Amino acid sequence: MSASALSSRRDFLRQTQNADGGWGYFPGKWSWLEPTLYAILALHGDPAADRGFQLVQRWALPQGGWRTSAEVAESNWTSALCLTVYCARNVKDQAFELGLRSVLGTVGMEGSFLFQLGHLLHRDLVDFDSSLQGWPWRPQNASWVEPTAHSVVALKRVEASGLKERLPGIRARIDAAERMLLDRRCTDGGWNYGNTRVRGVTLPSYPETTALALLGLQGHPKAQLKPSLDLAQHYWRQAKSPLARAWLAISLRNFGFSRLESAPQDPPKPSQDILIAALQCLGEPGGGHAFLKTGSVA
Repeated sequence: MSASALSSRRDFLRQTQNADGGWGYFPGKWSWLEPTLYAILALHGDPAADRGFQLVQRWALPQGGWRTSAEVAESNWTSALCLTVYCARNVKDQAFELGLRSVLGTVGMEGSFLFQLGHLLHRDLVDFDSSLQGWPWRPQNASWVEPTAHSVVALKRVEASGLKERLPGIRARIDAAERMLLDRRCTDGGWNYGNTRVRGVTLPSYPETTALALLGLQGHPKAQLKPSLDLAQHYWRQAKSPLARAWLAISLRNFGFSRLESAPQDPPKPSQDILIAALQCLGEPGGGHAFLKTGSVA
């Protein structure tokens, strides 16, 4: 994406901002938390991002977490992304503290006695270590790769901001989630959405989930992640999905790959998907990918 294209994507985000300050998944649609958060990061420093953040603050729930839309007064995995946005804006208010405690208190149900008993009796169904808990899409569900990766990124950002002394459980959750992500790595070095084997069948990895898992594993030695980074570069050269390419760009840039070369392909058509437009901005040099950077990758 050229500088002019990056500018046009940001203009697109400004033009599609709703009156309440948020963004929908597509122009003219109701505001939802997920696209609003990515747009805020993509427009960091812009008045439009400030208006979007004001909406996010209004959506904070008294019990912790953030509502996912004006119509849905319950939190989900996007509370972790809220923490990342708060850290990017250096805001540590009461909503942040309550949201942090809510994220720390959310675990995948695979750690429950009944789940582990069922897994013990039917180990041939799904092959994974059920003692390693990450984060679910929604509370009271099993862990998945994407919400776990987002939560680890958020907690690493929080830890770097100096709050780990007040909440010593942060490091324990990060360590357990990193082990969970490594346990779920596919044989090709990438990641599926959840597991590696189901009913004896080895599952394939996917570009976007591989990119997200790598973001969560920032800080691990490169030698341990080299096969995964090699695969991510292969995916970048071959992938045609705008969503996959956006996440791969964000991830690879945060691992120090400043020059990204891909196979020749048709020029990308402008997307009317607001979430993808925001992620495309974040994946460009100077476009905000560093908001998802969590530490040394050496």
